[in-house]
Amino acid sequence: MTVEEIKENLRFYTVGIAGVGGLGSNCAIALARSGIGKLIIADYDVVSESNLNRQYYFFDQIGQIKVFALKENIQRINPEMNIETHNLKIDELNFSHIFSACDIIVEAFDKASEKKMLIECVLSEFPEIPIISGVGMAGFGKSNSIKLYNSDNLYICGDGISEVSEDNPPLAGRVGIVANMQANTVLEILLNNHFK
Repeated sequence: MTVEEIKENLRFYTVGIAGVGGLGSNCAIALARSGIGKLIIADYDVVSESNLNRQYYFFDQIGQIKVFALKENIQRINPEMNIETHNLKIDELNFSHIFSACDIIVEAFDKASEKKMLIECVLSEFPEIPIISGVGMAGFGKSNSIKLYNSDNLYICGDGISEVSEDNPPLAGRVGIVANMQANTVLEILLNNHFK
């Protein structure tokens, strides 16, 4: 498959990204560069200086709403990219309205409770939609410990154990590996499905 063939096929798909911090912002950029047709991005946070060590934002965007800043950054790569933004906190009541039209959903939250909520909601209400989660990416090194785990329509990228803490912060290297693994898993699912 050529790059042109890949982009031609990906342009028909919609991917939802829940959370646009370290995982979500980098995953969105990778998908935009790959030619995904539409991204639906949702988050309620603003860009802070502490985000710049691992998230796809810039110093002059500090204080901006993340979904709008990310849309701007993606459109610098591809001005014709179709991006739907939701500046809100995702919960059990609104997630289906936001992501029901998606072919795949990427879970990119920071908090374990939010990850659990979204995964359970998607698997319950949209069992036919694959969900790709990121779990275990804090710290540095140990690149070979980062793997893809799969059970039916749930895909988990990460090492599954490296939790974020003050002594084990999220850094660009490992966060980027997991974010790009999430994007690569999206592409693998969509392109393998398309070319069966």
